[in-house]
Amino acid sequence: MSDLLERLRERGWRMTAQRRVVAEVLDGEHVHLTADEVHARATARLPEISRATVYNTLGEMVSIGEVIEVATDGRAKRYDPNAHRPHQHLVCSRCGTIRDVHPHGDPLAALPAGERFGFTVSEVEVTYRGVCPDCA
Repeated sequence: MSDLLERLRERGWRMTAQRRVVAEVLDGEHVHLTADEVHARATARLPEISRATVYNTLGEMVSIGEVIEVATDGRAKRYDPNAHRPHQHLVCSRCGTIRDVHPHGDPLAALPAGERFGFTVSEVEVTYRGVCPDCA
């Protein structure tokens, strides 16, 4: 069973055939699919699944914190199932490929106290940009 499916089951999330297929499509490392890509892969497994069902299921997974919505440079939103593993993203500025990266150290430590302007910082998002080997 995939990590995402297991987490959803532990939450008591009602597992319909459609929800299961969406979760299975999202399973794996470095998975950052658009909703349309999820739909295309889901229909290969369950031909009757609708685009609306895929969008609604992704929205529910995001709202309960089991999937992260990643938006980069005005491109289509992508969905990351690694919601419970701290990581940052490496994005190709040409093709939009996204990879999970795990830099060492605390990214919050990079923000000096004087630059916090009194904020109590609860999370940090860092996006590394470059050109992937396929586009180089």
